[in-house]
Parts: sequence; C-alpha cells; structure tokens
Amino acid sequence: MLQFDNRARVLSQHSLEEAVQQAGIAAPPIYIQETGSTSSDAKLLADRGAPEWTIVATGHQTAGRGRLGRSWASAPGKALQFSLLLRPALPPNDAPLAALLAAVEMGRSCQDVAGLRVASKWPNDLLAGGRKVGGILPEAKVSGGALDHLILGIGVNVSMGAIDFPEGIRDSATSLAMEGAAVEVPALLGWFLSGFRDSWRPADPDFAGSVVRRYRPVCVTLGRRVRATTTDGVVVEGVASDLDEHGGLRVGDATIGFGEVVHLD
Repeated sequence: MLQFDNRARVLSQHSLEEAVQQAGIAAPPIYIQETGSTSSDAKLLADRGAPEWTIVATGHQTAGRGRLGRSWASAPGKALQFSLLLRPALPPNDAPLAALLAAVEMGRSCQDVAGLRVASKWPNDLLAGGRKVGGILPEAKVSGGALDHLILGIGVNVSMGAIDFPEGIRDSATSLAMEGAAVEVPALLGWFLSGFRDSWRPADPDFAGSVVRRYRPVCVTLGRRVRATTTDGVVVEGVASDLDEHGGLRVGDATIGFGEVVHLD
C-alpha cells in the first residue's frame, strides 16, 4: 500500500521526489514552480538525452496545451500538471495506446484515492459527472520511421472552483473538488505513477490488446452517435462501435486514428 505525507497538499520538489520514489521510478524528477508548458520542457530534455521516466511537473502552466492546438486553463496550485517522457520500442502507430492506458490508470487512481468515477471521452478527455476534469496529450517524435520518444502531457483539475475556469467553459469543465472528492495532488500523482508503471509493458506481445481491453469499459464514447473530424478535415458521422487494435475509433465503416469527436446523443 502506498503511503504519502498527508501534509503535502500541493506538489513541490520534495513531494514529487517522494511520489516518484514510491512508484519505483529511478529517473530524477524535475519540479518547476511556474512554466509555460511541461511538455515543451520535457521535449527539450528528451532531445538532450534524458532517460525514460523523466517527469517534469509544475504548480502552474502559463501556456499549457490541449488537443489540436488548444490552450489548457489552470489555476496556480489547484491542478495536477506534469509530463512524462517515455522511450518505448513501439511502432509509431501504436503510440496513442500510451494515452489510453494513462486514461485507464488516472481513472483507477481517482477511484482508489477518492472514490470518484472518472471516465474517458475518446481519445484523451477525462470526464467526471459528464464534464471535463482533465486531459492527456501524447506527443511523439518519429525518426527514421521509428519512435524516438513519446511525451505524455497530463492535467487534472483537482481543487479548482467554478470561478477558476474561464467563463466560456464553466458549464463544461469541472474539478475533483467540485465533484465532492477531496484529493491531495501528490497522492494522486503517486497512485497514478505506480499503476501506470506496473501496466506499461510495451515489449509484451499482447500489450496493445490488453490496453484496448482495459480502455473499453471506461470509454463513454463507445455506443454513442458521434461526429468525428479527422486531422485532415474529413468529417465522419455515425455510431462509435468499437476500437481497433491500435486504439483507433471505429465509426460506421471508418476508423479514426486521431481527431476531434463530438457526442451527438
């Protein structure tokens, strides 16, 4: 059973090191009080040869990124915000599996730490009470047709109140606290890292299949009528029936590898 210092309500270098150590991760973590984007910081470190499992976390992002170039809003000290560097021996088209696995493990962590069910809207939105509580942004670097590294940028709204969100998203965004869950940021990070590390087995021949099987029950997109817009602008509308072996979403006769999805019902 993981144990964390209950006095550590927010992340610091010390509480980050504690969470990483108890998750069995050897790479030294980096805590930055305020930064533009932890994923941008992690990319620089990756290009300089930083080891796998290097984690960059912050108390506040001023230029956090969401999917498709969107910004990510947060309030200082009230969200879990970090990026994780991975160097898996995976085909590039299997890189999105990391985000699906992260969604599974973050949902499990919220359930274990606070008794709160957190589901996933494909491909990488985290939902609580039907509203967005977090997100996972995978960014891969491919070199010579092979995956050089993968950055998982993860954000969860922990103690934010409605006033902390921009007015335009207050009806669609939430936090763990707003859903009635009292969670300390370091403890949530520690639980997530422990579960993700145990589940991250890219060399396993059944890795892709096991991730997809675990993701299906937490994906609220499956079985719903959706409109999917791919990154090249193609619009597909129909029922999201299943996931393929790479985690792509099957909509009618099409499979969407990555794109924008709107639930229509």
